[in-house]
Amino acid sequence: MKNDYISEIHEKDKLVLHPYEDLKDRGTYNRKLIVKSDNIYLYDENGKRYIDGPGGMWCNNIGHGNKEIAEAIKNQIETMDYCSPFSESSEKAAELASVLSELSPGDLNTVFFTPDGSSANETALRFMMLYNNILGRPEKKHIISRDRAYHGSTYLTASITGKDREKNNFDFESTFIHHVGSPNPYRRKDNQTVDDFCDEKVKEFEDKILEIGPNKVAAYIAEPVLASGGCIVPPKNYIKRFWEICKKHDILYISDEVVTGFGRLGHFFCSQEEFGIIPDIITSAKGITSGYIPLGAVLISDRLMKSISKDSSLFFHGFTYSGHPVSCAAALKNIEIIKRDKILDHVKNIAPYFHQKLKTLYEIPIVGDVRGMGLMAGIECVIDKDSKNPLILDQAIASRIDEESLKLGLIIRPIYHICVLSPALIIQKEQVDDLVDKLYQAISNATKKLEKEGLWSG
Repeated sequence: MKNDYISEIHEKDKLVLHPYEDLKDRGTYNRKLIVKSDNIYLYDENGKRYIDGPGGMWCNNIGHGNKEIAEAIKNQIETMDYCSPFSESSEKAAELASVLSELSPGDLNTVFFTPDGSSANETALRFMMLYNNILGRPEKKHIISRDRAYHGSTYLTASITGKDREKNNFDFESTFIHHVGSPNPYRRKDNQTVDDFCDEKVKEFEDKILEIGPNKVAAYIAEPVLASGGCIVPPKNYIKRFWEICKKHDILYISDEVVTGFGRLGHFFCSQEEFGIIPDIITSAKGITSGYIPLGAVLISDRLMKSISKDSSLFFHGFTYSGHPVSCAAALKNIEIIKRDKILDHVKNIAPYFHQKLKTLYEIPIVGDVRGMGLMAGIECVIDKDSKNPLILDQAIASRIDEESLKLGLIIRPIYHICVLSPALIIQKEQVDDLVDKLYQAISNATKKLEKEGLWSG
């Protein structure tokens, strides 16, 4: 690309307010301009190739540059680009609803389409409110979430998100929203077993329900694996025990599978397959189209729908792009590719190798924890492995690892002192080797920088 054109694009890009942008530095630097994508790779304006370590934003499941999905999108646009979901139906939305009903666990057969994951979780919570109002339980509206959870950027979903720093200078609902502790075993007390840690978290959850009052607690929402909270995998049986407590107290269990759905853990939906539960509601997005075009979906159980369908009541909720036919065409082709190419089996086969290779990072002094599940992982950096203290490093290490990774042709997602990975599900062993080798070198180089700057001493 010509330098003049690239400079022009960079200047135009400064008009964009990007997500999570530092307002103080806005407009003072040029972001990397991505002009091409293929397989697990992205290419910048200079033709340099990068491994897309985060898989876009946890979403590029079938890889970049897939011609089949592009053709499906093109064909749908040429056939019928859009009709109002408020008054008409489309062939692709109906077909996709049927496919999702077949793929989902248990009796989750009602599908509501949304533009993305935030609106999917918002819909699930608004449905909960409608549900309890129709049942004559207007006081049963309290929601329990967790520290380190992420559920979206709307007012309500940002309120249930448990990442404190992301609440700076914004307003949030707090009167009926509660958070319990993060289920990160790495952060358990000294000399505490993982089983005891799990017991502690389960007790905290039920104690919180009893404190609020079971007649007031309406829903518990949880990611099976906390994604942008640092790729936190809860202890064994933690999820099932929380689900059992929800059943005991008539609380809706909402499984946020926006990240874990559509193959990230080797299943279309992981709640039942990996954790032995059938939620009342499942939310999804991201991998449903592999990020090629925006779409989200909420799956609601027959039990819930039947209990509120006896009397006439309008569902006053919807989006202009609910079930957009082009998005649904992309999702249908995406699911077809995942099935035909046996991508779920590939994830199950390569995930153990992926995590085995990542464990070599423990050789680096500042790497305290390497964790994950399926094709998602978090590498947590600490001052020393005994204290597990990340506070002095924090963003200092994240920015430096990010900088060093880019030099080596690897994009990561730095979250404070944690490096997060969720590559495309089609990644091969030699690509895993290349990714981990680059990350190893990047963390090592960043560590040397910290030493040189006097911010860390081994």
